[in-house]
Amino acid sequence: MRRFIPIVCLGLVIVGLVVFINMNQDYQRAVTAHEEQNYATAFELFKPLAEQGDAKAQYHLGLMYADGEGVEQDYSEAIQWYTKAAEQGDVQAQFNLGSLYYRGNRVEHDYSKAAQWMTKAAEQGLAPAQLLLGVIYAKGEGVEQDKSKAVQWYTKAAEQGDTQAQLLLGDMYAKGEGVAQDKSKAVEWYTKAAEQGLVDAQFNLGNMYIKGEGVAQDKSKAVEWMTKAAEQGNAEAQKALKQLNTK
Repeated sequence: MRRFIPIVCLGLVIVGLVVFINMNQDYQRAVTAHEEQNYATAFELFKPLAEQGDAKAQYHLGLMYADGEGVEQDYSEAIQWYTKAAEQGDVQAQFNLGSLYYRGNRVEHDYSKAAQWMTKAAEQGLAPAQLLLGVIYAKGEGVEQDKSKAVQWYTKAAEQGDTQAQLLLGDMYAKGEGVAQDKSKAVEWYTKAAEQGLVDAQFNLGNMYIKGEGVAQDKSKAVEWMTKAAEQGNAEAQKALKQLNTK
């Protein structure tokens, strides 16, 4: 009897391992099918995996319902599957779920739920979630307005290279909102975003050089950044550039 029990346990382990390998293979096949835009096949492969509790498959199933890929678009189904994955800690599902509640894209606005899920995703280090959570705190949507917390979350996203977070963080330092006013810090963050091609940051940086705020006044630098913004179609930059060139 004692020998029989270990053999049974070993057998169960082997069976479990085989099931895991098969599920993983099905998941990879589903991902490949999705990438190849073979949505019907991808849906057929993801659905049973999702029903068995696979968080990654649940996320993908939510995505397919949200985008109407291989299935009729259905946001209530998308929320259902995103929620299942999010509750298991899937960071992308948490972000997508929070985004749906925040934007009210064919679902009812729920800023409280948006803040709840965005916080979970942000705490896992997802930069877009950190950015949106910063916006939520800056505006006081679903949470008590707290601009210092907005700065904290913008900073986390900005340090990961998120250009929009870098721009908004620059704005906070420039205005002294949620943090002590520091125009040199504003220039620092505007520069990081501007160097990545963000047009609003390029325009703001050009203005800082025009006015000599947080940086030494420098017409050539102002022209450089206004030109970059103007070339991307920023009307205010085009106007400022004309004024600079007539001086």
